[in-house]
Amino acid sequence: LLSSPLHPPKKPDELRTGHFTDIDVPCLFVSSDNDPFGSPNEFRRHLRRIKGSVDSHFVEGGRHDPSSFGRTSEIVEHVSNWLTLLRGN
Repeated sequence: LLSSPLHPPKKPDELRTGHFTDIDVPCLFVSSDNDPFGSPNEFRRHLRRIKGSVDSHFVEGGRHDPSSFGRTSEIVEHVSNWLTLLRGN
């Protein structure tokens, strides 16, 4: 998931993670280290609820919108590598 919102900005108590316990497939979460919808620490804490394997990648800089990261090629490369590993090639 790219920039999946854990909660609204400045409202960490309004979590949007209730469905996480229903996820039983491999997941890759890509976000920035400055996302107002969830910090890397918040992601790490809540991603443990997912039953499937979970990987995460936090791009330095940027906000919630992946295009604001200014590092699209890094995101594409990371997703591509993850998919390759997932396929077992």
